[in-house]
Amino acid sequence: MGLLEVAGPVMVGPSSSHTLGALKIARFVYKLMGIPQEVTFVLHGSFALTYKGHGTDRALLAGIVGLKPDDTRVKDAFNIAQSQGLKFSIEISDLGDVHPNTVLVKAKRGAIYNEVRGSSIGGGAIKINQINGVDCDLSGEFPTLVILNKDLPGALRGILECITYNIANVYLRRVNALEGLALTIIELDSNVDDETLERLRANKYVLEIYNVKSEEGEDVGVQ
Repeated sequence: MGLLEVAGPVMVGPSSSHTLGALKIARFVYKLMGIPQEVTFVLHGSFALTYKGHGTDRALLAGIVGLKPDDTRVKDAFNIAQSQGLKFSIEISDLGDVHPNTVLVKAKRGAIYNEVRGSSIGGGAIKINQINGVDCDLSGEFPTLVILNKDLPGALRGILECITYNIANVYLRRVNALEGLALTIIELDSNVDDETLERLRANKYVLEIYNVKSEEGEDVGVQ
């Protein structure tokens, strides 16, 4: 039995599943695109039933503005979100056959719009299981590249040839057949350096890159 199982994770809030997990899901979106101008949290199952009493709404706001789980300002997340000019709302919906502690985050900043679905699976652990309609299985603990690319033969091979790091998982799906677009999600074992990003930007198949760094490096946004 590990220390986490005995003492639980370090966090601010009453429940690791309903606060820490929720914060980490929203914080993944923050690391994907920065603080959005507008965000809607669509709550499912247990999240939907208990979010007010367990502080899930506060935890989600803390994560989306970039606060870490042990930041004492988590309790002030509503005020911080308002001070950032963030427009936020909460909706209740049945998201289908997913974990009871699941939230769909719909975030917009300017022309950038992302939908991320994640589940809090216990002990503060999360699973990011869908990004912009593409099913995936990410822990949120490892660096991740989200790439909008041309849906052409050789595109995936061309993208992967730009990356010299060990690749843990790759997820690919056509997202717009009429415009010939696909979304590629790549989970890595270390943060991507500037040289790799430059190679990807120059790749003829790549249109946009979102670089989600691990905790030691947290610059966010469209690269």
